[in-house]
Amino acid sequence: MKMIKPKLILRYLSILICLVAVYLSAKTPNWPNWRGPASNGVSAEKNLPTEWDANKNVRWKTSLPGKGHSSPIVWGNKIFLTTWLEGPVVPGAKGIEHTYQGKEYIVPDSFGADRRHTLKVLALDTRTGKVLWERTAYEGTVLDSHHRKNTYASPTPATDGHHVYAYFGPEGLYCYDLKGKLIWKTAVSKLGTWGLGPATSPVLYKNLVILQCDQVLDGSASFIAALDKRTGKEVWRTERKEPVSWTTPLVLRGPAGMELVASGAKTIIAYDPDTGKELWHSKGVEMNAIPTPVANDKMVYVVAQRVAAIRLEGNDDGSGAARDAWRYQKGGGPVPSPVLYGPYLYSITDKGVLTCLDAETGQVQYTGRVPVPATFTASLVAYDGKILLTSEDGDTFVLKAGPKQEILRTNALGEPVYASPAIAGGRLFIRTEKNLYCIEERAGK
Repeated sequence: MKMIKPKLILRYLSILICLVAVYLSAKTPNWPNWRGPASNGVSAEKNLPTEWDANKNVRWKTSLPGKGHSSPIVWGNKIFLTTWLEGPVVPGAKGIEHTYQGKEYIVPDSFGADRRHTLKVLALDTRTGKVLWERTAYEGTVLDSHHRKNTYASPTPATDGHHVYAYFGPEGLYCYDLKGKLIWKTAVSKLGTWGLGPATSPVLYKNLVILQCDQVLDGSASFIAALDKRTGKEVWRTERKEPVSWTTPLVLRGPAGMELVASGAKTIIAYDPDTGKELWHSKGVEMNAIPTPVANDKMVYVVAQRVAAIRLEGNDDGSGAARDAWRYQKGGGPVPSPVLYGPYLYSITDKGVLTCLDAETGQVQYTGRVPVPATFTASLVAYDGKILLTSEDGDTFVLKAGPKQEILRTNALGEPVYASPAIAGGRLFIRTEKNLYCIEERAGK
């Protein structure tokens, strides 16, 4: 019998390892937090479905209790999300009072603080849609009201594969293990968000859970804080003079190390995520900060109804403008987060105006509307040369990535959608107002 040389065995083994790595990277099993593994809405997966409706390419559909705008997250064969059930009016309950210029201010389209509410965390099986467990995190009256288009379950949870962290604003941060056992809970802040409800999602970094808590109109009580994810104890807290916001900060690698970039109406600030120390700052978005920043190795892009490109490396002169690479005075939307895909930055307004900018220069590649009148709350996601734009009507427009606007097709679920899609294991997970859909390419169906 002829012996195989050790070098040849090692070579074959190396090839096999590479093939396995390619296969595993092609179908990433996890979408562990708001906007996915890199917190940017981009998936490296290939051969994902591009065509679906309420029946076609639907692996399963599961009815969800209550309402929620939180996006599903995925770890292995488990999906986690939060939901909210509204109960009856509680006599005497009214929530905190808001003031503006020294007088009581009633926030338009704001309600809910006079009722009893139930806030839940759910786990589902990715393969079948079966609910594995359901836990009530909080039940009772709430501190503050919410806007009619928002919910008390809008922040997206996060997981590290060991625990799930669900945030419900003033009603607390909750840590569960993957089997649904409550590990700890804590009240991070007892201030509301101007009667409009919660939205900022928890960020995991090393052994920390980081939360941006911009509160009240004048910013007098705003802060960003990190908690020990094993115990819920506060590790650091840094005060911010920022008006109320609903954005989620972004952890990225800068030229000198890790940075935590937080958008804000007055100031965009980068912090050391280990200590909360400010590293640099730039001029803010000048309006409500809701979309999450995105970044590449040179710049971070912050969007509201305007777009700002800020250099990660620069000489700060104290003015907050020295790092600015460019600013575009239109192009953004008040709610949907943008996506940075290849050399281009894509953003959409709430009314469906899509803008594509050259990420390096800010030059406009195109501006145009989606094919039908639509309103957008969900953030953009991208994969395999495509951008997905999902409207509140439940229509997902599949856009070809590149400097020319080309809608490849429109996929309709026929149900309202406010949550952003998740991508994992060759599947799309889309949460509608009442259901969770698993979209998968299915031959002949």
